[in-house]
Amino acid sequence: MKDKKLHWLTTYGWLVFFLVLKIFLSFALVNSVYELHRDEFLHLDQANHLAAGFTSVPPLTSLFSWLIKLCGNSVLMVKLVPALLGAITLLYCWKIVDFLNGNLLAKCLVAVACLCSSLLRLNTLYQPNSFDVLAWTAIFYYLLKYFDKNEARYLYFFAVFVALGFLNKYNILFLIIGLFPAILITSKRKIFTDRQLYLAILLALLIISPNVIWQINNHFPVFTHMKRLQATQLVHVNRLDFFIGQFLFFINAIFILLTGMGSLVFYKDFRKHRWIILTYLFTILVFSYFKAKDYYALGLYPVLLAFGAVYLGRILWEKYLLCGLLFVFTIGSFIYLMPLIMPVYSPKEIVAHHKRFERVGALRWEDGKNHDIPQDYADMQGWKEMARLTDLAYARVKDKSALVIRADNYGEAGAVNYYSRFKNINAVSYNADYLYWFKMNKPMKHLILIKEPNEDDPERKNERPLFGKITKIGEVTTPYAREKGAGIFLLEDANTDINKIIQSEIEEEKNDH
Repeated sequence: MKDKKLHWLTTYGWLVFFLVLKIFLSFALVNSVYELHRDEFLHLDQANHLAAGFTSVPPLTSLFSWLIKLCGNSVLMVKLVPALLGAITLLYCWKIVDFLNGNLLAKCLVAVACLCSSLLRLNTLYQPNSFDVLAWTAIFYYLLKYFDKNEARYLYFFAVFVALGFLNKYNILFLIIGLFPAILITSKRKIFTDRQLYLAILLALLIISPNVIWQINNHFPVFTHMKRLQATQLVHVNRLDFFIGQFLFFINAIFILLTGMGSLVFYKDFRKHRWIILTYLFTILVFSYFKAKDYYALGLYPVLLAFGAVYLGRILWEKYLLCGLLFVFTIGSFIYLMPLIMPVYSPKEIVAHHKRFERVGALRWEDGKNHDIPQDYADMQGWKEMARLTDLAYARVKDKSALVIRADNYGEAGAVNYYSRFKNINAVSYNADYLYWFKMNKPMKHLILIKEPNEDDPERKNERPLFGKITKIGEVTTPYAREKGAGIFLLEDANTDINKIIQSEIEEEKNDH
C-alpha cells in the first residue's frame, strides 16, 4: 500500500512538474522585444462585439477574449490562455499513455516530446490553433475510451469536443472527414450501430447551431473567407512544403513520432487501434489535396507521440543508456534548434544568423518571398509606436464624438485599440470583422487614417478636397516591423458628408465579401 502511494505521488509529481514547465517555457522563451501578434489584436477586440459568429473565425475565441478582458486584458493574461491550453493538451497526452498502460518513462517521454516541438511555439500565440490541437487530442482520447469500455458517456465527451472544436476553428471538419472512412473500414465500425452515437451527434449539432444559423443568415461568410485565403495565402503553398513541414514540426521528437506511427502498424498490442493511423493518413491526404497550411495538421500528432512513447517505454525500460541517449537527443536537439522554433532571438540577431533561418525556410512569408525575419515575428513589431502616434492625433481632436479612426487592416485597428492610452478609442477598418463594427451616430467631421506602407497616395491628394486641414502625424519607424512606413494622418474639418462616403465604402466592401 505504501509503495503504491509512493508511486502515485511520484507519477503525479512528474505530471505537475511538466505542466508547470510547459507554462513557464511559454513565457521564458519569448524575447521581450516582441509585442502581441497582429491576429491576437483581432481576437481580443471580438470581446467587445460578442456574437454567434464572425467573418474571420467561429465565436469560441471571442469568449476566451471576454474572460481575458474580465481579468484585466493584460499581456500576461493574453499569453496565459494558450499556455494553459497547451498544458491541458499535454495532460490529455499523459492520459492517453495512462490508458495504454504506459509506464512512468513513457509518460515522461510524451511530455518531453510535446515540450520539445513546435507545439511549444504554438502555445505562445493567442490564436484558435492552441484549442484546435487540444480538441483533436481530446477527441482521440475519448474515442479510445469508448472503443475500450463501450460506455456512452465517452461518446458525449467526444461530441462536445467536436462541437467546441467546430466553434473554435472549422478546421476540425477535416478530422471528421478523416475519421469516418478510417473507422468504417475497421472493426470499430460497430460504433455506427450504437444509438447513443446519434444522440451525441444531436448534442453536437445543438451546441453549434447558433453559429450555423449565423452563417446561414449572413450568407456563409466562411466560404468568402476561405476564397480570400486561397487567393492571398494558400496560393503560395505547395504540397512538398506541406509534407516537409510535418517532418520539421517534430524533428526533435522524430524517433518518438516515427515509433508511434510504426507501432500502430506493426505492434501486436496496438493493432486494435489502427484506426488512428488510418485517420492520420486520410486526413493528411485531404489537407494535401486542398493545399492547406502545414500547421493545420498539428492536432494529429499528440496521439501519435503518446503511442510512440508507450512502445519506447516498454522496450527501453531499465535500458538506461539507450533511454538516456533518447532524452539527450530530444532535449539537446531542441536546445540547438530553439532559435529557429521559438522567438528567443531579437530581429537583429536573426539578421545576423540569416543563412541559418533561410536554410529551413523560416524567412519565407505568405507572399512566397524571403524577408529579413520570419513573418510571425514581423507581425509582432511596431504596434506600440503606431498606437502612440495615433494617440497624438486623437489628442488633437476636440470633438471626439465626430471622429472616425480608420486603419487599412485589422492588425492596425486592433493594435491601436489595445495599446492606446485612451479608453474606447474604437479604431475600425474595412478589413475582416472591423467592417461590421463602425459606429457613426452623428455627423463625422474628422478622420484619422492609418495607411499601410507603400500606399499609393502618401500625400493624401485624394482626401485634400474633402477636408479643411490634413496633417501627417508620423509613420512607423520600428526596424523589421511588417508595418514599417505605415503613416498616421489627421484629417480635420470635413466640408462634405463623410458619413455618406464611409457608408458607401462599407456597403461596397460588404458586397465584395
